[in-house]
Amino acid sequence: MTKRMHRALAQLLAAFAIAIAATALAAYPEKPVKLVVPFTPGGGTDIIARTLATGMAKELGQPVVVENKPGGGTVIGTDAVAKSAADGYTLLVATFAHAVNPSMQPHLPYAWDKAFAPVILIGRGPNVLVVRPDSKYRTINDIISDAKANPGKITYASFGNGTSAHLAGEMFTNLAHVQMTHVPYRGMGAAVTDILGGQVDMIFGTAAGVAGYLASGQLRAIAVTSPQRSPSLPNVPAVAESVPGYAVESWYGIYVPAGTPPDVVSKLYAVVAKVAKTDEFRKRVEPEGLIITAGGPAELDKFVHAEEARWRKVVKENNIRPE
Repeated sequence: MTKRMHRALAQLLAAFAIAIAATALAAYPEKPVKLVVPFTPGGGTDIIARTLATGMAKELGQPVVVENKPGGGTVIGTDAVAKSAADGYTLLVATFAHAVNPSMQPHLPYAWDKAFAPVILIGRGPNVLVVRPDSKYRTINDIISDAKANPGKITYASFGNGTSAHLAGEMFTNLAHVQMTHVPYRGMGAAVTDILGGQVDMIFGTAAGVAGYLASGQLRAIAVTSPQRSPSLPNVPAVAESVPGYAVESWYGIYVPAGTPPDVVSKLYAVVAKVAKTDEFRKRVEPEGLIITAGGPAELDKFVHAEEARWRKVVKENNIRPE
Protein backbone atom coordinates (compact mmCIF):
# COMPACT_ATOMS: atom_id res chain seq x y z
CA MET A 1 0.00 0.00 0.00
CA THR A 2 1.45 3.39 -1.03
CA LYS A 3 1.98 6.35 1.29
CA ARG A 4 -0.78 8.18 -0.57
CA MET A 5 -3.21 5.34 0.12
CA HIS A 6 -2.17 5.23 3.79
CA ARG A 7 -2.80 8.95 4.06
CA ALA A 8 -6.14 8.70 2.32
CA LEU A 9 -7.24 5.83 4.58
CA ALA A 10 -6.19 7.73 7.71
CA GLN A 11 -8.16 10.78 6.57
CA LEU A 12 -11.19 8.61 5.85
CA LEU A 13 -11.04 6.99 9.30
CA ALA A 14 -10.64 10.37 10.98
CA ALA A 15 -13.61 11.76 9.09
CA PHE A 16 -15.63 8.67 10.02
CA ALA A 17 -14.75 9.06 13.70
CA ILE A 18 -15.76 12.72 13.65
CA ALA A 19 -19.03 11.85 11.97
CA ILE A 20 -19.77 9.15 14.54
CA ALA A 21 -19.00 11.55 17.41
CA ALA A 22 -21.16 14.28 15.89
CA THR A 23 -24.01 11.84 15.41
CA ALA A 24 -23.73 10.61 19.00
CA LEU A 25 -23.79 14.17 20.34
CA ALA A 26 -26.73 15.14 18.15
CA ALA A 27 -28.60 12.07 19.37
CA TYR A 28 -27.90 12.63 23.07
CA PRO A 29 -30.06 12.12 24.99
CA GLU A 30 -31.98 9.23 23.49
CA LYS A 31 -33.51 8.10 26.78
CA PRO A 32 -34.39 9.52 30.22
CA VAL A 33 -31.65 11.20 32.24
CA LYS A 34 -31.33 10.47 35.95
CA LEU A 35 -30.40 12.97 38.67
CA VAL A 36 -29.18 11.10 41.74
CA VAL A 37 -29.79 12.92 45.03
CA PRO A 38 -27.86 11.30 47.92
CA PHE A 39 -30.45 12.44 50.47
CA THR A 40 -33.99 11.57 51.43
CA PRO A 41 -36.86 13.43 49.69
CA GLY A 42 -37.96 16.78 51.04
CA GLY A 43 -34.65 18.42 51.90
CA GLY A 44 -32.92 21.34 50.22
CA THR A 45 -30.97 19.21 47.74
CA ASP A 46 -34.11 17.36 46.70
CA ILE A 47 -35.94 20.64 46.14
CA ILE A 48 -33.11 22.02 44.01
CA ALA A 49 -32.90 18.80 41.99
CA ARG A 50 -36.61 18.59 41.25
CA THR A 51 -36.78 22.24 40.24
CA LEU A 52 -33.78 21.71 37.98
CA ALA A 53 -35.16 18.48 36.51
CA THR A 54 -38.32 20.19 35.25
CA GLY A 55 -36.36 22.73 33.23
CA MET A 56 -33.79 20.20 32.01
CA ALA A 57 -36.52 17.91 30.67
CA LYS A 58 -37.85 20.74 28.51
CA GLU A 59 -34.41 21.54 27.13
CA LEU A 60 -33.29 17.95 26.55
CA GLY A 61 -36.57 16.65 25.18
CA GLN A 62 -36.39 13.64 27.49
CA PRO A 63 -37.70 12.94 31.01
CA VAL A 64 -35.27 13.86 33.79
CA VAL A 65 -35.92 11.64 36.79
CA VAL A 66 -34.83 12.44 40.33
CA GLU A 67 -33.71 9.34 42.23
CA ASN A 68 -33.11 9.62 45.98
CA LYS A 69 -30.32 7.38 47.28
CA PRO A 70 -29.66 8.40 50.90
CA GLY A 71 -27.28 6.81 53.36
CA GLY A 72 -23.67 6.74 54.44
CA GLY A 73 -23.41 10.52 54.63
CA THR A 74 -24.17 10.71 50.86
CA VAL A 75 -21.63 7.96 50.07
CA ILE A 76 -24.23 5.42 48.88
CA GLY A 77 -25.73 7.68 46.24
CA THR A 78 -22.38 9.11 45.24
CA ASP A 79 -20.86 5.66 44.80
CA ALA A 80 -23.81 4.59 42.65
CA VAL A 81 -23.01 7.40 40.22
CA ALA A 82 -19.27 6.66 40.31
CA LYS A 83 -20.01 3.11 39.17
CA SER A 84 -22.54 4.12 36.49
CA ALA A 85 -21.85 4.13 32.77
CA ALA A 86 -19.97 7.23 31.63
CA ASP A 87 -22.59 8.13 29.04
CA GLY A 88 -24.25 11.25 30.44
CA TYR A 89 -27.42 9.52 31.59
CA THR A 90 -26.61 9.40 35.32
CA LEU A 91 -25.79 12.67 37.08
CA LEU A 92 -24.88 13.35 40.70
CA VAL A 93 -26.31 16.33 42.54
CA ALA A 94 -23.33 17.02 44.80
CA THR A 95 -23.31 19.17 47.90
CA PHE A 96 -21.15 20.25 50.81
CA ALA A 97 -20.70 16.61 51.88
CA HIS A 98 -18.89 15.78 48.64
CA ALA A 99 -15.96 17.92 49.79
CA VAL A 100 -16.06 16.70 53.40
CA ASN A 101 -16.33 12.93 53.01
CA PRO A 102 -12.73 12.43 51.83
CA SER A 103 -11.39 13.59 55.20
CA MET A 104 -14.08 11.83 57.24
CA GLN A 105 -13.93 8.53 55.38
CA PRO A 106 -10.42 7.73 54.16
CA HIS A 107 -11.59 4.45 52.62
CA LEU A 108 -14.31 5.71 50.31
CA PRO A 109 -15.44 3.17 47.69
CA TYR A 110 -14.58 5.72 44.99
CA ALA A 111 -11.74 8.15 44.35
CA TRP A 112 -13.45 11.48 45.04
CA ASP A 113 -11.05 13.47 42.86
CA LYS A 114 -10.79 10.97 39.99
CA ALA A 115 -14.11 9.11 39.74
CA PHE A 116 -16.12 12.10 38.51
CA ALA A 117 -16.08 14.75 35.83
CA PRO A 118 -17.32 18.18 36.97
CA VAL A 119 -20.18 19.75 35.03
CA ILE A 120 -21.41 22.88 36.80
CA LEU A 121 -21.41 24.77 40.10
CA ILE A 122 -25.08 25.74 40.20
CA GLY A 123 -24.96 28.08 43.16
CA ARG A 124 -24.02 28.80 46.75
CA GLY A 125 -26.01 29.94 49.74
CA PRO A 126 -26.09 30.13 53.53
CA ASN A 127 -27.44 27.72 56.06
CA VAL A 128 -29.93 29.16 58.51
CA LEU A 129 -29.93 28.54 62.25
CA VAL A 130 -33.58 27.92 63.12
CA VAL A 131 -35.56 27.09 66.26
CA ARG A 132 -39.18 26.53 67.22
CA PRO A 133 -41.29 29.71 67.32
CA ASP A 134 -41.66 29.37 71.11
CA SER A 135 -37.95 28.74 71.74
CA LYS A 136 -36.34 30.80 74.48
CA TYR A 137 -33.42 31.50 72.17
CA ARG A 138 -33.86 34.80 70.32
CA THR A 139 -30.28 35.64 69.39
CA ILE A 140 -26.88 34.01 68.91
CA ASN A 141 -25.76 35.56 72.19
CA ASP A 142 -28.67 33.84 73.98
CA ILE A 143 -27.38 30.50 72.73
CA ILE A 144 -23.77 31.26 73.64
CA SER A 145 -24.70 32.37 77.15
CA ASP A 146 -26.82 29.29 77.83
CA ALA A 147 -24.24 26.95 76.28
CA LYS A 148 -21.51 28.35 78.52
CA ALA A 149 -23.71 28.05 81.59
CA ASN A 150 -24.84 24.53 80.67
CA PRO A 151 -22.14 22.78 78.61
CA GLY A 152 -23.54 20.10 76.32
CA LYS A 153 -27.17 20.74 77.24
CA ILE A 154 -28.18 22.48 74.02
CA THR A 155 -28.82 20.05 71.17
CA TYR A 156 -28.59 20.72 67.46
CA ALA A 157 -29.80 18.42 64.71
CA SER A 158 -28.26 17.68 61.33
CA PHE A 159 -29.13 15.55 58.33
CA GLY A 160 -26.09 13.34 58.87
CA ASN A 161 -22.48 13.41 60.05
CA GLY A 162 -20.30 15.55 57.82
CA THR A 163 -23.18 17.46 56.26
CA SER A 164 -23.25 21.25 56.24
CA ALA A 165 -25.74 21.31 59.13
CA HIS A 166 -23.33 19.25 61.22
CA LEU A 167 -20.11 21.09 60.43
CA ALA A 168 -21.83 24.47 60.75
CA GLY A 169 -22.50 23.46 64.34
CA GLU A 170 -18.96 22.18 64.87
CA MET A 171 -17.47 25.43 63.59
CA PHE A 172 -19.85 27.38 65.81
CA THR A 173 -18.81 25.50 68.95
CA ASN A 174 -15.14 25.93 68.01
CA LEU A 175 -15.26 29.67 67.43
CA ALA A 176 -17.77 30.50 70.18
CA HIS A 177 -15.87 28.27 72.63
CA VAL A 178 -18.97 26.40 73.78
CA GLN A 179 -20.15 22.80 73.97
CA MET A 180 -23.38 21.60 72.34
CA THR A 181 -24.63 18.10 71.55
CA HIS A 182 -24.97 17.01 67.93
CA VAL A 183 -27.94 14.79 67.00
CA PRO A 184 -27.69 13.36 63.45
CA TYR A 185 -30.73 12.33 61.40
CA ARG A 186 -31.12 10.61 58.03
CA GLY A 187 -32.75 13.63 56.44
CA MET A 188 -34.06 17.14 56.92
CA GLY A 189 -37.67 16.06 57.38
CA ALA A 190 -36.93 13.80 60.33
CA ALA A 191 -34.76 16.44 61.96
CA VAL A 192 -37.42 19.13 61.68
CA THR A 193 -40.07 16.77 63.06
CA ASP A 194 -38.06 16.35 66.25
CA ILE A 195 -37.29 20.06 66.50
CA LEU A 196 -41.00 20.86 66.26
CA GLY A 197 -41.70 18.12 68.80
CA GLY A 198 -39.21 19.56 71.27
CA GLN A 199 -36.77 16.64 71.18
CA VAL A 200 -33.99 18.81 69.69
CA ASP A 201 -33.36 22.53 70.12
CA MET A 202 -32.22 23.74 66.69
CA ILE A 203 -30.62 23.04 63.33
CA PHE A 204 -28.24 24.89 61.01
CA GLY A 205 -30.42 23.86 58.06
CA THR A 206 -29.83 24.66 54.42
CA ALA A 207 -31.74 27.73 53.28
CA ALA A 208 -33.64 25.67 50.71
CA GLY A 209 -34.52 23.06 53.32
CA VAL A 210 -35.93 25.46 55.92
CA ALA A 211 -37.52 28.10 53.65
CA GLY A 212 -40.96 26.50 53.65
CA TYR A 213 -40.99 26.13 57.45
CA LEU A 214 -39.98 29.77 57.87
CA ALA A 215 -42.68 30.94 55.45
CA SER A 216 -45.35 28.96 57.30
CA GLY A 217 -44.15 30.15 60.70
CA GLN A 218 -43.32 26.63 61.90
CA LEU A 219 -39.70 27.63 62.49
CA ARG A 220 -38.00 30.91 63.40
CA ALA A 221 -34.66 32.09 62.02
CA ILE A 222 -31.97 33.27 64.43
CA ALA A 223 -28.99 33.76 62.08
CA VAL A 224 -27.50 32.89 58.69
CA THR A 225 -24.12 31.20 58.33
CA SER A 226 -22.80 33.21 55.38
CA PRO A 227 -20.10 35.85 56.07
CA GLN A 228 -22.68 38.60 55.58
CA ARG A 229 -26.47 38.78 55.77
CA SER A 230 -28.36 37.02 53.01
CA PRO A 231 -30.36 39.09 50.48
CA SER A 232 -33.21 36.62 50.96
CA LEU A 233 -33.29 37.20 54.74
CA PRO A 234 -32.06 40.78 55.14
CA ASN A 235 -33.41 41.16 58.68
CA VAL A 236 -31.72 38.00 59.96
CA PRO A 237 -28.19 38.65 61.29
CA ALA A 238 -25.16 36.64 60.27
CA VAL A 239 -23.58 34.41 62.92
CA ALA A 240 -20.35 36.29 62.16
CA GLU A 241 -21.84 39.46 63.68
CA SER A 242 -21.55 37.74 67.07
CA VAL A 243 -18.85 35.17 66.33
CA PRO A 244 -16.06 36.81 64.25
CA GLY A 245 -14.60 34.67 61.49
CA TYR A 246 -17.58 32.35 61.23
CA ALA A 247 -18.59 31.39 57.67
CA VAL A 248 -20.29 28.29 56.26
CA GLU A 249 -21.97 28.02 52.87
CA SER A 250 -23.95 25.26 51.25
CA TRP A 251 -23.50 24.66 47.54
CA TYR A 252 -24.96 22.57 44.75
CA GLY A 253 -23.07 21.13 41.82
CA ILE A 254 -23.47 18.50 39.12
CA TYR A 255 -21.01 15.71 38.36
CA VAL A 256 -21.01 12.80 35.92
CA PRO A 257 -18.85 9.67 35.98
CA ALA A 258 -15.26 10.19 34.84
CA GLY A 259 -14.82 9.32 31.20
CA THR A 260 -18.08 10.88 30.07
CA PRO A 261 -17.45 12.30 26.57
CA PRO A 262 -16.43 15.98 26.74
CA ASP A 263 -19.09 16.92 24.21
CA VAL A 264 -21.78 15.42 26.44
CA VAL A 265 -20.37 17.27 29.46
CA SER A 266 -20.43 20.50 27.46
CA LYS A 267 -24.02 19.92 26.41
CA LEU A 268 -25.08 19.18 29.99
CA TYR A 269 -23.32 22.30 31.24
CA ALA A 270 -25.07 24.44 28.63
CA VAL A 271 -28.47 22.98 29.47
CA VAL A 272 -28.13 23.22 33.26
CA ALA A 273 -26.67 26.74 33.06
CA LYS A 274 -29.57 27.83 30.85
CA VAL A 275 -32.13 26.37 33.24
CA ALA A 276 -30.38 27.86 36.29
CA LYS A 277 -30.60 31.31 34.74
CA THR A 278 -34.30 31.13 33.88
CA ASP A 279 -36.79 33.25 35.78
CA GLU A 280 -38.65 30.10 36.81
CA PHE A 281 -35.60 28.59 38.50
CA ARG A 282 -34.46 31.86 40.06
CA LYS A 283 -37.93 32.54 41.48
CA ARG A 284 -37.93 29.09 43.04
CA VAL A 285 -34.47 29.10 44.62
CA GLU A 286 -33.28 32.67 45.15
CA PRO A 287 -35.91 33.42 47.84
CA GLU A 288 -34.37 30.47 49.68
CA GLY A 289 -30.93 32.09 49.74
CA LEU A 290 -29.26 30.40 46.79
CA ILE A 291 -27.10 32.72 44.71
CA ILE A 292 -26.85 31.37 41.17
CA THR A 293 -23.30 31.17 39.86
CA ALA A 294 -23.61 28.67 36.97
CA GLY A 295 -19.84 28.20 37.07
CA GLY A 296 -18.32 25.83 34.52
CA PRO A 297 -16.48 22.55 35.13
CA ALA A 298 -13.17 24.23 35.98
CA GLU A 299 -14.81 26.53 38.54
CA LEU A 300 -16.59 23.63 40.25
CA ASP A 301 -13.36 21.61 40.35
CA LYS A 302 -11.33 24.48 41.85
CA PHE A 303 -14.02 25.38 44.39
CA VAL A 304 -14.49 21.83 45.66
CA HIS A 305 -10.77 21.18 46.03
CA ALA A 306 -10.49 24.37 48.12
CA GLU A 307 -13.47 23.33 50.26
CA GLU A 308 -11.99 19.86 50.77
CA ALA A 309 -8.76 21.35 52.12
CA ARG A 310 -10.62 23.82 54.34
CA TRP A 311 -12.90 21.27 55.98
CA ARG A 312 -10.22 18.61 56.34
CA LYS A 313 -8.71 20.85 59.04
CA VAL A 314 -12.04 21.16 60.92
CA VAL A 315 -12.74 17.43 60.71
CA LYS A 316 -9.29 16.61 62.08
CA GLU A 317 -9.41 19.18 64.88
CA ASN A 318 -12.85 17.99 66.03
CA ASN A 319 -12.16 14.29 65.52
CA ILE A 320 -15.34 13.97 63.47
CA ARG A 321 -16.15 10.44 62.35
CA PRO A 322 -18.83 8.96 60.09
CA GLU A 323 -22.06 7.64 61.60
